[in-house]
Amino acid sequence: MTFINPNDVASALQSRPSAKVTSALRSSDQAPLLPSGNSRPAAVHGHPLSSVKKTFGNIVISIVGAGVLGLPYTFLQSGWLSGCLVLLAVAAACYYTMMLLVQSKRKLENDGVDGMETYSDLGLFTYGKAGQFAVDLMVVLSQGGFCVAYLIFIGENLATVFSSNGDKVDNSASGWVDLSSASRDDGHIYSIGGILSSIGAAWVGWKGKSVYIWIVFPMQVLLASIRSLTRLAPFSIFADVANFSAMAVVMSADIVVFRERGISSVDSFTGLGSLPFVIGVAIYSFEGFGLVLPLESNMKDRSKFGQTLALAMTCIGLVYTTFACLGYFAFGESTRDIITLNLGDSWQTTIIKLALCMGLFFTFPVMMHPVHEVLERRIVGRNSLPVRCITIVVIAWMAVAVPHFGDFLSLVGNSVCCILSFVMPAMVHLHVFSDELMWHEYAIDYIFIVFGLIFGIWGTITSLHGLFN
Repeated sequence: MTFINPNDVASALQSRPSAKVTSALRSSDQAPLLPSGNSRPAAVHGHPLSSVKKTFGNIVISIVGAGVLGLPYTFLQSGWLSGCLVLLAVAAACYYTMMLLVQSKRKLENDGVDGMETYSDLGLFTYGKAGQFAVDLMVVLSQGGFCVAYLIFIGENLATVFSSNGDKVDNSASGWVDLSSASRDDGHIYSIGGILSSIGAAWVGWKGKSVYIWIVFPMQVLLASIRSLTRLAPFSIFADVANFSAMAVVMSADIVVFRERGISSVDSFTGLGSLPFVIGVAIYSFEGFGLVLPLESNMKDRSKFGQTLALAMTCIGLVYTTFACLGYFAFGESTRDIITLNLGDSWQTTIIKLALCMGLFFTFPVMMHPVHEVLERRIVGRNSLPVRCITIVVIAWMAVAVPHFGDFLSLVGNSVCCILSFVMPAMVHLHVFSDELMWHEYAIDYIFIVFGLIFGIWGTITSLHGLFN
């Protein structure tokens, strides 16, 4: 993946608002307005601007994450046909609302407004401090939700790799487990999970994924002390290489399974009741709104950003639907909420799980960076390691408490991502273009706002019910 520039990823992940937004418009005899889509200076923020290929690659790695591994289970819940239609529809809707943000940013630039580089800047200019606070809150909740999902994934997969029974670390009533429980059924090999439990790692009631989440917790606290995104960005790139490699291996395994067994019994549509779940997971899987404006700002020829974004979203949508269909067709009703849990205990599967866990482990501090910056800026006004530590404790505790990976993805998508992806872009667009929109453009914006609010509430209630029942 030679087209990826770590500096591009680093700058795109910045959530701190840029220099003070200047609301006064320039007069015609002052500096020329910044034309949207024309050539840009050779470098911004000290690094070269991105070509079309780099921008395409950065969009893909900014959107594709661990959520893709829950898509086959989503198709189990919704049916493969309705799942495909929802994924592609959400991809199209997200592209449209992403472009609303881009168009709003360019309009303000053409009107002479400086400093429009992030989603938070748009919120500040259009709706004042309340707008900036709303964007910051949604960014914190969404990025935090992604990181909770990362820890759940790491915990559940490590539990299947290392635990003696393949799923969880058992606990006796006293919290201590006899060393014999650390051996495999054949009595020859000791598992790490069994040994950990035997020496008292589960004495506080931890089991399964919880043990491994708390094991990685202190290491994440150490990584949180790294405040340079440029130093962290290569870890994110490694994670994306691991994700795409794992997706390729998983799809190959799916093909082998249904070539040997035939396509499992599957449903094309399971009813309207499943729509909140599948739409929530789809929104989660395509969420990347906090990165769109920085990526557009860092593109050399911004006139090509729209078509580059459209191509990236199309490719991601096709990969998602193919991956989800292959996994569901291979395992049918036995499809797990994380598809890697369906792949058995071969050494190849173990390597894939460990690679994914390692990749997400190093992506975690990158994804937490916007959360840390917003909380530090609003709570103490400066860098604060205690604030970062407390935040990671909360994230780890939530990951331990959440029982189902798939339902949690849907909850985050339905609640936070729905607002961030549909409601806020439409509101910003209405404010910036208030006197220039045609009636059908008004109608589309209000449809997104109403849909986002109504569906967000309905989907959140449905996801909460599924998560804890």
